[in-house]
Amino acid sequence: MRIGELAARVGLTRDALRFYEQVGILTSERRANGYREYPPEAVPWLEYVRTAQALGFSLAEIADHGEELSEAPDQAEALSALFADKIRVIDTRMAELAALRAELTARAGTECPLRKQPSPVRAGERPRFPG
Repeated sequence: MRIGELAARVGLTRDALRFYEQVGILTSERRANGYREYPPEAVPWLEYVRTAQALGFSLAEIADHGEELSEAPDQAEALSALFADKIRVIDTRMAELAALRAELTARAGTECPLRKQPSPVRAGERPRFPG
């Protein structure tokens, strides 16, 4: 099928399809007249790509794992492993964001929020203040 038909079937623009080719997400063959020709499998593949993006996977991640998944003996198992990895990444990022939020909260409303905050004073120590 040609690019216009594929774009209409999957709800993407022709430019998006060209970009997907450029980054290695999609492949086509060129006809003698220069038109791109896409295989019928491009439709379910692009639906997968859009779902993966909605689940937080980047195009780079999709491109990196696309061939691996298509060749996996058990695609559901391979996808579950990728999801577990993505959940770990999200959990790490959520912890980082929680720490950042706590730091911003502690600094909000202070005299100079960008000044390095003094470390808590331990028993028997003298307070150290930034210069």
